[in-house]
Amino acid sequence: MPFKSLGDPFNPDKSLKHETGCSCAQCFGKQTNKIETQSITENTITKSDTFDTPEDMMDRVIESAVVRGVFGHNDISRRSFLGLVGGGVAASILGSLFPLDVVKAAVKDGIGKLEKTKLNVGFVPITCATPIIMAHPLGFYHKYGLDVDVIKTAGWAVARDKSLAGEYDAAHMLTPMPLAMSLGAGSSATPYVMPTVENINGQAIVLHVDHKDKRDPKQWKGFKFGVPFEYSMHNFLLRYYVAEHGLDPDKDIQIRVVPPPEMVANLRAGNLDGYLSPDPFNQRAVWEKVGFIHMLTKDIWEGHPCCAFACSKEFTTQYPNTYSALLKAIVDATHYSAKPENRKEISAAIAPKNYLNQPEPVIRQVLTGRFADGLGNVLNVPDRIDFDPFPWHSMAVWILTQMKRWGYIKGDVEYSKIAEEVYLASDAAAMMKELGYTPPSKTYKNYTIMGKKFDYTKPEQYVNSFAIRRS
Repeated sequence: MPFKSLGDPFNPDKSLKHETGCSCAQCFGKQTNKIETQSITENTITKSDTFDTPEDMMDRVIESAVVRGVFGHNDISRRSFLGLVGGGVAASILGSLFPLDVVKAAVKDGIGKLEKTKLNVGFVPITCATPIIMAHPLGFYHKYGLDVDVIKTAGWAVARDKSLAGEYDAAHMLTPMPLAMSLGAGSSATPYVMPTVENINGQAIVLHVDHKDKRDPKQWKGFKFGVPFEYSMHNFLLRYYVAEHGLDPDKDIQIRVVPPPEMVANLRAGNLDGYLSPDPFNQRAVWEKVGFIHMLTKDIWEGHPCCAFACSKEFTTQYPNTYSALLKAIVDATHYSAKPENRKEISAAIAPKNYLNQPEPVIRQVLTGRFADGLGNVLNVPDRIDFDPFPWHSMAVWILTQMKRWGYIKGDVEYSKIAEEVYLASDAAAMMKELGYTPPSKTYKNYTIMGKKFDYTKPEQYVNSFAIRRS
């Protein structure tokens, strides 16, 4: 997929790619009273088009999509042909063969007028946020008429607080966060919804290189571990893992909240013996020779959820058409990220300073699943991280059982009711169908985690089955 720009598709002098040095509004982040696109022709920056309204920008999006499709997304072929016949002639030919005006009207009628096109979406710089991040440089937001500013955020407490304060319209969150925020666990209770999961798998337990002789968790008593947030799959999976090996995570080890970008530095300084973290910081520890990968979390729970796309319930009701367009962009980008053949391109797109700010080879090892483990092995695990947007209600129920197990929520819990109010599986399914994907036919299923069966119909019985718990 090319790096799409919104230059005039009928102008042979204008590239439709965000090439090196591109000065379009998306790349330069220019703020004006109009939505502008710019392009570069032979290293000369020229202002090309202005869009007075979101509808004008949507017209350009549709024109660009059709023209790119006609030329098989080959920008060289497009520019060569237009150079021979001229843009006006090409537009006339295309117009006689393809009812562009009808398509434009149908698309805009179908999505409705966007109530808001300029959006702020927060993200924490980790590979779990891949769809949310790469939707910016690869043009998925623009494709659906949105001008999105993706804002790098230091950690999850900041992401939560900025979301609650209304500074972010939507955000990359950990899958337990919308549940916790809606319940008032760790913050004031505010209804939040999670229409899509971003990634499944994608985490690992890393230990300091000095602990290569301590691969048995029973040897970890007194260890200090980092997790990125209390309300995270990282915290709940680490607790589950050590408890299954007989350690009480609140008594036998220390668990500290450390923002992901600070994990490697704390490991190097000896402040942590290990961590259960999102990537690329697991692979970065190997890259810097300060840590090794003890275990991928997919080997604890194959296909577990990790991060997600979430927003306030108020946003969905106040801006329903904008919410729909944003959700469509995210679901589309998530499916694009799921294709292995796209992972190298995505690695290059999200590596720069304004996104992950990480060496591209580190990101590529994570996304392609061919990686060094720090123990002298090169492993090939294509689904080390994967991307699946469907928010299973049963995933939410499992997370709620762990929140109850460890005392983050107390009393009677209406597991299915909360799951269905927060995880918007119906919205995800509808958008997947609209984009030509097939969603699951149900929203609940059982899981086996470290050999122990989770039955979503018996959540309280599941909580009480654990010998090590707070509840």
